[in-house]
Amino acid sequence: MSGLQGLAQENIWFDKSTYDEAERRFYEGTNGIPQTSQERDASAILQDIVKARQNIQQSLAGSQNASKSEDQSELVSRLKSLELDNKNLHKVVDDLRAVLSKLESRMAVLEKSQAPASKTVTVTKAAPVQKPKVEEHNGADDNDDDIDLFGSDEEDEEAERIKAERVKEYAQRKAKKTALIAKSSILLDVKPWDDETDMSKLEECVRSIQMDGLLWGASKLVPVGYGIKKLQISCVVEDDKVGTDILEEEITIFEDYISVQSVDIVAFNKI
Repeated sequence: MSGLQGLAQENIWFDKSTYDEAERRFYEGTNGIPQTSQERDASAILQDIVKARQNIQQSLAGSQNASKSEDQSELVSRLKSLELDNKNLHKVVDDLRAVLSKLESRMAVLEKSQAPASKTVTVTKAAPVQKPKVEEHNGADDNDDDIDLFGSDEEDEEAERIKAERVKEYAQRKAKKTALIAKSSILLDVKPWDDETDMSKLEECVRSIQMDGLLWGASKLVPVGYGIKKLQISCVVEDDKVGTDILEEEITIFEDYISVQSVDIVAFNKI
């Protein structure tokens, strides 16, 4: 920037024709052509111009060299950092190789230690199997006359007697256990046709239904509208003996002398 500032302060560019004439006279003087006093002055100016140009070129060259030196210093620093990173990576790789070699050595030791143990296990398992076979074979050869291939009737009778006793004991134990009975809790809505129905008589008729596996529970009158009330009654039934269809049929039987509109199941829960 110093060279450019010096170039900006020069006044040689404001009158170009004068300086061109001075340059022409300078070159004529160098070639042996005689010069006047004006031409000498012009040559002096021209020399100043040449010096100024040289100064500008030198300043520009110095700035370029400075920038090159800065770039080179930056490259040197980057190379140093890369070399340091490379050294660190080499160290990490060496550590990993050492760990891997240790693991391989440990695996080899474990495999060698497990191999004899497996061999001993197979030998101990195989040895007892062979001995009884040899003994049984020898015993069969020595006592062929003592073997009864068909058995005896007494042994069959004894086996049948033991079997019968075991079956009898099992039946007795099973009879002592109480069987699990499946039950359900049902909530019914019994609706009359009008408000003139005697609800107490209706409840009495419903509770008069008696059958095996049926137990009536609590009841209440629930308003429906326009003065009409419905009977809501609960019961507990055994699933194998009483069904909801049977209850609906038994309650609707009373339609001849009590106006029953419908029987609805509000809730049905297993116990």
